[in-house]
Amino acid sequence: PPYHAAATPAPDHPEPAAPALLKPRGPVPAPARRPHRRDQSRAGDRSGVSAPLARTKLAGMVKREAGGVWLRPERPVREAPMTRERIVAEAVALLDAKGVAGLTMRRLAERLGTGSTTLYWHVTTKDDVLDLALDAVFGEARLPSADAGGWRAQARALMGEWRAAMLRHPWTSALLGRPLMGPNVLERTEYLHATLAGAGLTGPALTAAAYGLSHFVIGSAMMEAAWQSAGQSAGQSTGQSTERAGAADAAIAGHLRERAERYPVLAGQGHPAATDWDASFERGLGYLLDGIAAALPAPPDAR
Repeated sequence: PPYHAAATPAPDHPEPAAPALLKPRGPVPAPARRPHRRDQSRAGDRSGVSAPLARTKLAGMVKREAGGVWLRPERPVREAPMTRERIVAEAVALLDAKGVAGLTMRRLAERLGTGSTTLYWHVTTKDDVLDLALDAVFGEARLPSADAGGWRAQARALMGEWRAAMLRHPWTSALLGRPLMGPNVLERTEYLHATLAGAGLTGPALTAAAYGLSHFVIGSAMMEAAWQSAGQSAGQSTGQSTERAGAADAAIAGHLRERAERYPVLAGQGHPAATDWDASFERGLGYLLDGIAAALPAPPDAR
C-alpha cells in the first residue's frame, strides 16, 4: 500500500494478514450518497413517471371545483323520492328566497327533509348545486320555434327569454363568471351562434356579435334587478317602488336643469326614466341588431 514504507523489515513473527476487504489498494472511494427525495422527484419528472400522476391529481381537483359537476358521471339514484331534479328545484327556490349567500348544504337538506349524507350522494359540493341551479334557470329560456322568422326575430326572441329568466332569478348574475358547461346553456349558446352563422357571420365577427348580444342582456338585467332589489331592501311594495322611482326621476331632472350649462344634452334630452326598462331594452337590442345587420357580408348576387 502507498502508506507502507518500502524498506520496513519484515517482523520476526508476522501478524496474520488482514482480510482482503480491509486492505486498501488505492484511494478510499467516498460512500455512495442516498438520493434525496427532491432529487428522486426531479428524476421522476425527467423520466415522465410523475407527469401522468400530476395530471390525474389536477383533473381530480378540477372536477371538485365550480363547473366540475359536468365532468363527473351522475350517480345512480339510491332513494326514489330523492333525485337530482328535486334537489335542483329546491335549490332554485332557496336561491330565489335567500340569494347565493343564503344557500348552504345544511339548509338545503332541511328544506328537502333529508340528511346531509343523502344530499351528498347526489351532489359532491355546494358548487355542484350552484352549477346545476344556474343551468336550470337557463333552461327556462325557451328556444324560438322554427317559424319564428329570420335571424333577427330569432335572436331577439332568445335574448328576451334570457332576460326574463334572469329577472325571475336575480341571483344568476352573480354566478355568470363560473364555467358554463351545462346542457341548457350550451344548447342556447349553440342556437345563438348557429343563428348568427346562418345570417353570414363567421370567425371573430360571429364571436363579437354573440358576445355583444349576451353582454347587453346581462348588463340590462343586472341593472334592473339591482333597482328592484333596492326597493325590496327598503321594504317597499311594487307600487311603492314605482312611486319612489318616479320621485327619483323628478329629482334627477331638476338637478340636471339647474346645471344645464354644464350638462346641456342631459338637461335638454331628459334623463331616461327608471321605470322604462322594457322599452329601453327593446330599443337598445334593436340598435345592436341593426349594427350586426350592417356588418353582414353582401349576398353573392349583390356583389
